[in-house]
Amino acid sequence: MTIVNGVPAGEIKGATWLKAQASVGAGECVEVAGLPNGEVAVRNSRHPEGPALVFTRTEMRAFLDGAKSAEFDNLAV
Repeated sequence: MTIVNGVPAGEIKGATWLKAQASVGAGECVEVAGLPNGEVAVRNSRHPEGPALVFTRTEMRAFLDGAKSAEFDNLAV
């Protein structure tokens, strides 16, 4: 199966979805899964069968670096 942006997350066979330990378990989490081709899928835990966004490792690294640098903090206020 070719995994592309918008594919239903439930169709990504064998994915192990991970969420942050800081999650309080209220179903409001972003979950990620490593894919066999090295890319990373992201889904909304409130809609586990909904669409998954797929990012390269380079794209994911750029996002994580921005998050660690507090570049997106204004979105969580």
